[in-house]
Amino acid sequence: MTFKEAVSTCFSKYVTFSGRASRSEYWYFVLFVILGSIACSILDTIFFGSAMVETGPGEFSASTSSNGPINAIFSLATLLPSLSAGWRRMHDTGRSGFFLLYPLIVMIGIFTFVGFLSGFPALMAGDFSGIIGGTSSVILFIAVIVLIISPLLVLWWLTRPSQPGTNTFGPNPHEVTP
Repeated sequence: MTFKEAVSTCFSKYVTFSGRASRSEYWYFVLFVILGSIACSILDTIFFGSAMVETGPGEFSASTSSNGPINAIFSLATLLPSLSAGWRRMHDTGRSGFFLLYPLIVMIGIFTFVGFLSGFPALMAGDFSGIIGGTSSVILFIAVIVLIISPLLVLWWLTRPSQPGTNTFGPNPHEVTP
């Protein structure tokens, strides 16, 4: 699958979470999103300028953030196709699309644990000294290790080859003739 075919396929399957997506389809679309985001950031800087940030008394620095309206619109336009392409890519490796959300689930679990451990008001106030004491610090340390590993695990799953033959999510995209 070529770059152009991958982008058109992902936009034509805008919110299609069923079926399978080949590695080339997914990674070409990821490349498109990265290049599009860079281009939109450049356009935001050209049309809306760069924000000047005061770094010290009388010292200013230009901010190169990508928070402009053009990049925001592009990000919103590509959010669902990116999620659906990743979902279908997980299907292609024989896994449920929910595995794509694994890092998010781990983060929610950690914040919930910390919230119940110290109380949500202390967490919101930034009082982390009470959180990292005793047995809870061991559990929190293990949870943070899982949080660090989980995106790498999802990335590894996304790079795996297609599961040969038909799986529960549909036929292999490499074996199907258009």
